[in-house]
Order: sequence, then C-alpha cells, then structure tokens
Amino acid sequence: MPAKPQLPAGLPSRQQILDFIAQSAEPAGKREIARAFKLHGQEKIQLKALLKDMADEGLIDGKRTAFHRMGGVPRVTVLRVVDIEDGEAIAIPDTWQPDDATVPPRLRLIEKGRGSALRKGDRVLARTEEVGSGWRAHPMKKLPAMADQLLGVVEFDGAGKPWLAPVDKRLRNSSPISDLGGAEKGQLVLAEPAGKSPRSGVRVTEVLGDPLAPRAFSLIAIHKHGIPNVFVEEVLSEAQAAAKLPLSETKREDLRHLPIVAIDPSDARDHDDAIWAEPDGEGGFRALVAIADVSFYVRPGGALDREARKRGNSVYFPDRVVPMLPEVLSADVCSLRAGEDRAAIACHLTIDAKGNVTQWRFTRAIVRIAEVIAYEDAQARIDAGEANESLQNLWAAWRALAKARDQRDPLALELPERRVMLDEKGRIAEIRLRESLDAHRVVEDFMIAANVAAAKALESKVAPVVYRLHEPPSREKLVALKDYLSTFDKKLALGQVITPGLFNRLLKDIADEAEKALIMEAVLRSQTQAYYGPRNVGHFGLALGSYAHFTSPIRRYADLLVHRALVDSFGLEQPAPKGSLPPGSGLSERDRADLAKVSEAISDAERRAMSAERETIDRYVAAWLSARVGEVFETRITGVQKFGFFATIIGLGGDGLVPVSTLGAERFNFDEKSHVLEGEQSGTRYAIGDRLRLKLAEANPLTGALKFEPEHGAGARIEQRGKPMPLKRKGAHLVGQRGRPGNIRHQGRGKRK
Repeated sequence: MPAKPQLPAGLPSRQQILDFIAQSAEPAGKREIARAFKLHGQEKIQLKALLKDMADEGLIDGKRTAFHRMGGVPRVTVLRVVDIEDGEAIAIPDTWQPDDATVPPRLRLIEKGRGSALRKGDRVLARTEEVGSGWRAHPMKKLPAMADQLLGVVEFDGAGKPWLAPVDKRLRNSSPISDLGGAEKGQLVLAEPAGKSPRSGVRVTEVLGDPLAPRAFSLIAIHKHGIPNVFVEEVLSEAQAAAKLPLSETKREDLRHLPIVAIDPSDARDHDDAIWAEPDGEGGFRALVAIADVSFYVRPGGALDREARKRGNSVYFPDRVVPMLPEVLSADVCSLRAGEDRAAIACHLTIDAKGNVTQWRFTRAIVRIAEVIAYEDAQARIDAGEANESLQNLWAAWRALAKARDQRDPLALELPERRVMLDEKGRIAEIRLRESLDAHRVVEDFMIAANVAAAKALESKVAPVVYRLHEPPSREKLVALKDYLSTFDKKLALGQVITPGLFNRLLKDIADEAEKALIMEAVLRSQTQAYYGPRNVGHFGLALGSYAHFTSPIRRYADLLVHRALVDSFGLEQPAPKGSLPPGSGLSERDRADLAKVSEAISDAERRAMSAERETIDRYVAAWLSARVGEVFETRITGVQKFGFFATIIGLGGDGLVPVSTLGAERFNFDEKSHVLEGEQSGTRYAIGDRLRLKLAEANPLTGALKFEPEHGAGARIEQRGKPMPLKRKGAHLVGQRGRPGNIRHQGRGKRK
C-alpha cells in the first residue's frame, strides 16, 4: 500500500483536497480529509461548507463518507464484470446511476496471476485508480451475486435444447437450462444457478405462468428489483394485534364533528390524508390536515416496524400494490374510511388572507371522515357549482395558499404522467395521460403546508427531523444547461443566484410550445434528485427552507419517523396495553442513533420503487403497442449514442432505439459533447429534441423494449418534423439524456416531492 502523503495543517485548498482524494488508497470522506489536514472545531465546519461548494461546482461527487472526482469512480467501490477482453476482465460500477453520466466508465481489472479468474456477471470489491484517460481496478474481494434467483422465459433452440431468456432488457445472453422443473415453452419462471460455472446452466425453481398474462409485468419488476412482497407470519400476527388496539382507551382530541373529506385518485388503495377548512372571519382560514396515526399501530422495535423499515415505502403498479404495511393496517384500520372512527395525527393550521401559515399545532385525534371523493368528482362539483360548503371552503382556503405559493415561485414543470387503465380481468383497456386538475393542486398545497409545519414544529423543539431534501443544480449541470439554451439564442447568467423562479421566467417567455417542451425537459435534466436526510439543506424545487414528509405514513417510512418525532416533542405518547406490543410510539434510541443511515436506506428504497414502477409502465406500453408494429408514430429524440438514438412516442412515452444501421449506408459520426449523430455525406443531424416520424419495428412486452426504424423502411431518409435543430447545437453539452430526477412533482399515489 502506498505511503500516506505528508500534508500541511490548516484548511486545505480545493486543489489540495482533489489531490488528497486522488492519492488516497482508501475511501476519502469528510472525516478522513479532516484527520489528514489536522482540522478541529470551526475548521471542520468550514471544511463541510467547502466540500459542498466543490460539489456544487462540479469538482467532486459522492457521499460525505467517500468523495471522488466528478465524473469519476469512488476510490473503493463494487464493480460488476461485463466483458472479458484479451484475457482481462472489464467491469463497470455496480450501482452506476443514469444521472451520473450516460455511459458508465469501463475499468480494466488487474488480477494476480495469468488470465482472468473472473467471469461476466461477477461482482467484486475493488480499489480503483485513474490512468491517463481510462480507469483500472485491483480486486480486493469477490462478492456473492446480488440475487441467486433469475427471472426469465423458457425457450427452445433448433436442437430442442431449453434456454432461459432474461426479461431484463440490459441482459442479452440466455442461459442453458439443466433442469426444467416441469416448465414448458413460453412460461415465465424463476431459476437458480445449477453450479458455480456458467456452463452448468440454471435449474427452474418455480413456474410463474404466462409472461403476458395480467399481473405478470408487475411480478417481473418485483423479482428483478428484489422488492420484499411477502409478509412472514410474525409480522402478520403483530399487525393483527395492532389492529385490535382500542381507540376508546386513548386520550385524543375528538374531531368527529368536523366534515373532513379525503380527496384521492379514483383507484386509490389507501387513504392516509384528509382536509378541512373554514373562514376565520378575518379574511383568513382555520384549516386541518388529518393524517392516519400509523405510529400508534406500528411501534419501534417490533417485527412490524423492522419489516416497514426494510421496505421503506409502498410500491404502486397498475394491477397491484406492494404495501409497506400488511393489508389489515394499510387498507383497513389505518386508512381514513368514510363514516368510520379513525386514529389521526391532526395538524391545525391558521392561514392568513395572503395564504401564509401563521400558526400550527399538532394533536392526536379521533376523526370520522365525512366523504372520500375522487379528484375528478370533486372538480366536477366545483365546476358545476354543485359543491357543498365543505368543498367550497377548501377551494377558498386553497386560493389563499396559492397566493403564497405564487409569491414563493417554486419550480413549475408541467410533465405528462402516463396512466395504465385495466379492465376487470386485468387486461389493458387504455393508456392515457393523467389529466391535471385544480383538485390535485388543492390537496397538494394543503399537504405542502402540513409538511412545512411538521418540519418547523420539530425545529422549534430542537428535535430530530428526517427532512425531504432537494439541492440546487450543480454548477456542472448549469453550465451544460447554459450551453444548451444558447442553441436557442437564450441566455442563462451563472453569476446570479439560481432560483426556481429563474427557470419559471425562462419557460414563461417561450411562445413556441415545441421549443418550450424541449427546454422544460432540459431544465428537468439539470435538477438533482430529491432524497431524505437529517441535515437540512432545504428544498430547491419547492423554494422552501424547511420541508419534511409528514402526510403519507401508510406508504412512506420517512413520514412515520416524522410522526414519532412529533409524538416525543409534543408529549403525544399513547402507550399500548401491556404485553401486546412494544410500549412506546415515539422515536426509539435506534431511530435517533441511526437517522442518517435510515434516511439513506429509505432514499435507496424509493429509487428502487421508482425504477420498478417506471419499468412496469414501459412493459405495459410495449404490450399495448405490440399489436401496432408497423404503424408510424410522431416521436421525439430523447437520447443519442454512437450506436443510434432513442426516441419516445409523443403523448404515450416508452423509449425505443433507432439503430444507426437503419439510417442508411453512409457513415454517421457521433459528437460526444453535443450528443449529435451527423452523416458524413448528407450532413443529416439527429439531436435530442428533434421530432421525427418513425415506424415501430419491434415491441417486446417482456423487457419493455421498443425498436423504431425510418418511416419508409431501413435506410430511408427520415423527415424532420417541427422546428429543426440549430447548427449551433453542435457545441452544446447535454447531461443525463435518458435519466430523469422524476421526484420533483406528484407521481400517482406516490406523491413524491
């Protein structure tokens, strides 16, 4: 191991930090940097600010426990072998995120001895180093496979030999099946390796049935992402015991006289929030946000809590939900059903005439929901002038809240959301874009007000908070956005303070709808990904200094932790009867000690759920389109690579590849900086945002993959639609073409913000 470099004491410069990270043989986090430069007290606080600035400037990336150069690879990380070249294993980072770069770096693994002992698919913990313009890695330890089970479809080759075809579109190679286990051709199965060598093949362990049958697409996502979907008996038993807790023996504020309503999607599986408001006689409003009191039933330290912590959140598919809590709680006892007494945490709000929340208080309450209304029905009543007083008061209070929101000027991106409609047999009836209504905004603004109140209430008690965090765009992405905007003759001055309102004004000034859609997507790609954490950095997208998730404890563990902190801070403890459940319902010592670790775990679980939900929608879209192969669609380019470009059907979604081989006989050159394909002879250019008419050539429901070709067949010229891309685009830098932060706005029942 190389000797540790001798470093001067005192706050280091940016270059000294970069040099230390590059030379360190082990992960270099904030603690290691502080120790190396002998920093103490105030200097450590200054170091934290300096590291944040360096991250914002695009100099470093990573977590506080291990930084690395932006665009680089952590010093010690897990790699996955993807190829064997000249006897040497080639690997990529195992957890590479789409937003980090379009293509993950390839590292050459330097193994001891002759030849490679590693094979494709192997995972290793390795020490990495940058060499010239490339990377290499030294394996430290071989790791077990991520999962023993494989999901695929049984196929037979010409010789009658069975193979397992993967359902993951990133995997191209089939595996030989040594034991069919009773499976037949075309069936979806679970399998496991039959031996240590890939040549041993796989053996089928479970037959899941027809891969195109209703409910199969979500099942594929559940198994692929390792989403826990079975509750063990211990958890179910504890849930049953919790469901029997009597409300009559608890000390609660009785709010059953208030006509509180829950406004939710028509297909909602649970109801964990409800709202009420009335004028206060002074131009403002008294309002109430009632949230299911999940902390009363799910107590820290029990099997139920451990399972909820592991799941992190519920996962919503078109045909099913994988709940965070057993159904007896999530769909019954905790769900705020109309006409039934329910335990709630009540957030009382005082709203002035300008929409500012001037006071708040939290209580444990008993509520009886007057009505559960679908968004569409609530909106229809308001539009027709048939709404009762309760709804009219809610809309009036919302108009006040909207004034404060407009003054705050949060990021306003109108992004279409696909909705898969199934018939009674689980088959696809329709795929359409979800309509955006004022009713959605009413609920959203009440929830945001309650979430802010929860964060500020806990801060007032100097209590632990699991914040919902969204950091401003990094300088690297802002520079890329600035270069992109210049291709439309629009300026983004980086010397000013970057606010959400700056992006809103930019979009407001664009009259051409096609151009506005392109720039809106570019603004979205510039945003960071929201996450959970105990150290407040604010919420950039919502233009809020303090924000926590409080309103969805049935389906998000982060909200449950916030509820527990409120229970502790405001003396709301409700002990369970002796012997039936863990006694306390506030934060446990483990919660307090591991808040950062728990926050990171539930952030990872959220990203897992988002990927599974998105991929399932893609499979449904591919299944919907499989009967329309050969049709021509209006599409827009979403990503460009040297092997072709990706396009999505406008109004429907679903990315499909247009291989460069279908674009004609001429050679196409790939400009890596601008992400443009350009023909050598014709000068034809394909860039992100271009609108094209393309023919659907393939649609694979199993993988969700689509493939397009020119409208008049492979090799034919593609007609450019709409506004052509300026030639100046050649110098632009685009970031994260196919990856979207995806959690700045509401997304179905997830209500991610």
